[in-house]
Amino acid sequence: MKAELHPKYYPKAKVTCACGAVHTFGATFEERSVEICSACHPFYTGKQKLVDTAGRVDKFRSRMEKAEKMKASESARASKKVVNESVEEKMTRKAAEKEAAKEEVKAKEEAHKKETAKKAAKKVVTKPAKEEEKPAKKPAAKKAAKK
Repeated sequence: MKAELHPKYYPKAKVTCACGAVHTFGATFEERSVEICSACHPFYTGKQKLVDTAGRVDKFRSRMEKAEKMKASESARASKKVVNESVEEKMTRKAAEKEAAKEEVKAKEEAHKKETAKKAAKKVVTKPAKEEEKPAKKPAAKKAAKK
């Protein structure tokens, strides 16, 4: 075997966790620090613990709060519009919305009818029957009898 091919083995390597627990076991390093271990892992302790080194959880929570605020402000704006609208205006707006919806449905139906008509026209057009036109066979040339 080649000399110094394998890394050095440390039989009493120390692993220090962020919770303060220190574990000793054999490894190829002398000391190492980790963020989570069996003493503080939720699977073993039954307690929930968020390990967030990059602040991702806080960023997510702040985005969710902003989204909720935006949703609340939009609903407040929408309710203000309804309050300022008179009964007659509301009725005319709703009638216009219904009319627009009806027109949209009619346009879709017409487009569908056109598509089906095109498909039907393609099916109706029959391909001309292929007449088997075989080229006329040339009469076999009679071989001159060898005399």
